[in-house]
Amino acid sequence: MTQEHCFRIADFFLLVRMADKMDADALLPNFQTFRCGIPKERQALFTCDVLPLDGVDSTVAHGSLLEEAENEMGRLRLYSRPGGYLLTLDDKTGHECHLLQADKAFNRLRAYIGTDHPGKAGQALSSLLRIAYSQAILYHDAVAVHASAVYYDGHAYLFMGKSGTGKSTHASLWMKHISGSALLNDDNPTLRLTENGIRAYGTPWSGKTPCYKPLSFPVGGIVRLQQAPYNRFHRRECIDAFVALYPGCSFLHKDSVMQNRVCDTLVRIVQAVPVGVLECLPDEKAAFLCRQALTRTDRLKQ
Repeated sequence: MTQEHCFRIADFFLLVRMADKMDADALLPNFQTFRCGIPKERQALFTCDVLPLDGVDSTVAHGSLLEEAENEMGRLRLYSRPGGYLLTLDDKTGHECHLLQADKAFNRLRAYIGTDHPGKAGQALSSLLRIAYSQAILYHDAVAVHASAVYYDGHAYLFMGKSGTGKSTHASLWMKHISGSALLNDDNPTLRLTENGIRAYGTPWSGKTPCYKPLSFPVGGIVRLQQAPYNRFHRRECIDAFVALYPGCSFLHKDSVMQNRVCDTLVRIVQAVPVGVLECLPDEKAAFLCRQALTRTDRLKQ
């Protein structure tokens, strides 16, 4: 017997099916605030069947290796196969512990999760779902971005940059010094084009900061941070705005269809919201300068 669990993220419905012996809340505690009833009229973004690793066919063909990367859990490898993809997550010893099979559009998923260590099994499942979600939403005018996001005065403001640039630090400066600011997400918010403009959404994936808020706000501005011995804000337009945002988008770079969809979505985003580069120190003056520049340009665009 299986149990169906539905989660609503950025107004997308994710359907996850698990065996009765699997505890969804224990495996995916960061998803609890996104839990919802199974919609009868709206189609799910994807359906994922979660199975124990010992149920996988050991002879399954991996296909052609496209990408690999290290993270705190081990090594993640992405393979291209006829009709879809295979993701594998190895532990520190190189032992293959978790797998995800997906079709080309990441609509139909099957995750095989090693259950020797329940805590790590949940982290692995959450990570694989994040990767699948980031690809699936590209077909629906949305993109997942590596950013820290705050909301203030009814709008969301996103801070992007290379690892270690200070995204979380800048968000914390807003919350400390700008009254009314609060954290929306500290790692993987979603940007989505809607009938009412560009909106930013909280997600179950928030890096090392537990911030899992099923909230959304119209985007007031997006900033790429650069460390500097001074504070200076530069507005970016058109191609320069595109270039500022592109590196922070989550997608399979070697899939030309997904790359084109990211580009199409970003073009529409930079036409609709203020984008800037903030050269800054990690101080309150940087936060005030950023807020002033974005809220001023936001008013000018209205």
